[in-house]
Order: sequence, then C-alpha cells, then structure tokens
Amino acid sequence: MLRSETLFGKRETPTPTSPLSATNNLSSNSSSSFPKPGSQLSSQGSSSLASHPASASSVSEGGSKLIVGPNIKLKGVEITDCDTLVVEGRVEATMNSRVIHIAEKGAFKGSAEIEIAEIHGEFDGDLTVREKLVIYATGKVSGKIRYGKVVIEEGGQLIGEVQVGTGPAKLATPPVAIAASSI
Repeated sequence: MLRSETLFGKRETPTPTSPLSATNNLSSNSSSSFPKPGSQLSSQGSSSLASHPASASSVSEGGSKLIVGPNIKLKGVEITDCDTLVVEGRVEATMNSRVIHIAEKGAFKGSAEIEIAEIHGEFDGDLTVREKLVIYATGKVSGKIRYGKVVIEEGGQLIGEVQVGTGPAKLATPPVAIAASSI
C-alpha cells in the first residue's frame, strides 16, 4: 500500500515544463500538471504575429484562420467556417466567411460572400461584402461587386458591375455612377 501512495505522490508534483507551470504548482494542486491553455496560445499567437504583421488584428480577435502563403496555389475548393482568410499566394475558390485579407502579391479568383474585405492584391469574380470593402493603393477588384461601404485608396482599382448594398437591386441610378461619385 505504501508503494502505491508514492506513485500517486509523484503525479501530484510533476517536473515543470515552463516557468508558468512551476508557479502554478506552488499555488494549487488541482489539475496543475497540465499547462494553462492561455499560456500556450499567447506564445503561439506572438510567433504568428511576427511572421504575419499585416494580419495582427485578426489574430487577436480569435476564431478560425486560414493562411495561404506565398508561392502556394489553392484551386477548386469551397471555403466555409473560416473566420479569416489571408491570401498571400493564389486561391481559386468559392468562399462564405467573415473576413478576407488579400496581400499585395496575393490573388483570389472565384466567388466570395463576406463581411469585411481588405484588398492589397487582386480579386477577380463575384464579391459580396456585407459590411466594408477596402481597396488599397496596390489593390485591384474586378467582376461583379456588391458592398455595404467602400473605401478606395488613391491608385486602387474597382472594375466591373458594381452595386451598392448587398440586397436585390433597388437603384434607379447606375451603380457605376454612384461608385465613381463616392471616390
């Protein structure tokens, strides 16, 4: 019986894997052998931020995130249940998501229904942005575009069938004339 107690005693005082878990062992004995989830996530998040500074805001918000890195092609897929898509390479897909961020050398071709779009690179296809479309100076958006609000930096391009609002067409004025007057 004494030997089994010493075995259980060893489990109560494991060797710490990090300085944080060593201080946690001193303060409490319950479930202290497992590292705290927040400590691992914060260290992983900081390495993500260092390698992708442009997407720092979406990392801090949490949620699911897909990064298509430079020199990577993703073709013929349907992207769903993804909070944020960061495109640094090339993507040909159908997407229903919350945020898309296309980097300066990134390109997306296909259709996307999203809340917020930040375009530094190229988008070609059907784009429905429920909230805000931001086209930066190096950005080019072409195709059938619908948006709630739009911001276009000087040099940014918006080409194609453009419509304000994400619902059915209700405008008597041509959508291109409205988009041109808001620049």
